[in-house]
Amino acid sequence: MLTKKEQRLRRARQTRVRIAQQGVARLMVNRTNLHIYASVVSGDGHQVIASASTAEVEVRQSLGASGKGGNVAAAQTIGRRIAEKAKAAGVEKVAFDRSGFAYHGRVKALAEAAREAGLQF
Repeated sequence: MLTKKEQRLRRARQTRVRIAQQGVARLMVNRTNLHIYASVVSGDGHQVIASASTAEVEVRQSLGASGKGGNVAAAQTIGRRIAEKAKAAGVEKVAFDRSGFAYHGRVKALAEAAREAGLQF
């Protein structure tokens, strides 16, 4: 019997193989109950080009007094932020790696905000 985390990682594995064959930068998303994290990794998978998360001090201040990163509004903020950082680093096209999470809720909000901010995937 696989644990919930092992099931998610098993779902993520095939996507990562497919993205690696494409050789493009990938936008990785990880979510916990309290925070959401996003990072753009180079095509060879060895270098983090840009990263953003709700755990960052500036982001927590902009989210208000509670500093909660576990909601859709916070995910949209991170989506816009990661797109700006990636474009500043010269990355326009990425492959979206949802890390085995369902494309729904916070993960979907982050992806759509990144698209609106100019990332192509």
